[in-house]
Amino acid sequence: MGIQIPRGTQDILPGEIEKWQYVEQKARQLCESYCYEEIRTPIFEATELFVRGVGETTDIVQKEMYTFKDRGNRSITLRPEGTAPTVRSFVEKKLYGLPEQPTKLYYIGPMFRYERPQTGRMRQFYQFGVEALGSNDPAIDAEVIALAIDFYKSLGLKELTLVINSLGDTESRTKHKQALIEHFKPHIDQFCDDCQIRLEKNPLRILDCKKDAENPLIQEAPAILNYLNAESSAYFNKVKQYLKEMKIDFVVDPTLVRGLDYYNHTAFEIMSNAKGFGAITTLSGGGRYNGLVQEIGGPETAGIGFALSIERLLMALDAEGVALPIDKEIDCYLIAHGEQAHEKATVLLYELRKAGFKADQDYLNRKIKGQFKSADRKKAKFTAILGESELENNTIAIKEMLSGEQTEIPMKEIIAFFQSKLT
Repeated sequence: MGIQIPRGTQDILPGEIEKWQYVEQKARQLCESYCYEEIRTPIFEATELFVRGVGETTDIVQKEMYTFKDRGNRSITLRPEGTAPTVRSFVEKKLYGLPEQPTKLYYIGPMFRYERPQTGRMRQFYQFGVEALGSNDPAIDAEVIALAIDFYKSLGLKELTLVINSLGDTESRTKHKQALIEHFKPHIDQFCDDCQIRLEKNPLRILDCKKDAENPLIQEAPAILNYLNAESSAYFNKVKQYLKEMKIDFVVDPTLVRGLDYYNHTAFEIMSNAKGFGAITTLSGGGRYNGLVQEIGGPETAGIGFALSIERLLMALDAEGVALPIDKEIDCYLIAHGEQAHEKATVLLYELRKAGFKADQDYLNRKIKGQFKSADRKKAKFTAILGESELENNTIAIKEMLSGEQTEIPMKEIIAFFQSKLT
């Protein structure tokens, strides 16, 4: 058996890659309108970045990271998410010192997690995410949520639910954490080993446990909204007010959590309601993380962001039957009869491409009928036919494939002809 692709990865071939290119282009256009700028960080980083930036009690760090020693005996990890590398760059390059704040960034690229592959969950997967660093204004929370919603809707998705919650400030989180410990401690032996470890370190993670999701104690756990102080309540109310005024529908879910200690205030997820999408309905998630920059070694800096899976986005588009408007037509296919005609067609093809037209020709010495079939497969708008008589007369025959109309023009006018027809 030959060498095969690693488990949990995929080849994205022509015919499918155009969908990826289209949604990535949409993401870039939308970020430009929201004044977010692209950042590209390394595929691998120091392992410590993710231990500190994602959290040592998380499943990602404990079970899912691709970690190895390099030749210098340094611990290196393929990035499992995009926020920590973005914040690392923000701190290392001192972007917090730029006069224009907040710093608004986006990224698109592959991430890596060692987990059981399933539909929509790969070991190498692609994320689009944004991070806004340097503002405590609830308006930017609403902006980040609006950007995510706008992205999905711009692609044609309709079956969406936005779920939001508040995790409160440090004071609110501390009171809620103590209430969770008191709630779970008498019965912690009913939970998995991971949750038993989390009880004292980060009990909020218990609420997000996949193994114990059906345990009634999770459903009965104290809700963070009952522990918000006046400042946190006012902040959450302001975010909700902005969303209402933007006419962005949402549902408040007190059980929605972001399990890391530095997350606070706004948390949100966007779900797909499409029939047949699957049991796991989450399309994207995000939240405010006002302690992350300090955790990675920078100054006290507020931040909020989200990340979404492009694979799951494409699944949602399929589930809703959304066909992306992808144009695979070419402008012209040159059909040559004879060696001299093929040589001339090769030069004409180069001239057409230089002029900005999408053009091709046959390279397998097919007969005229086979070349016309190739033009059909490539969805050519026009064919340009060159044979012995055309070479003698220094002309070329142009056929419009849709109408079948054919005309003959001087060869030197081919560029002007297509400019008149296609631009």
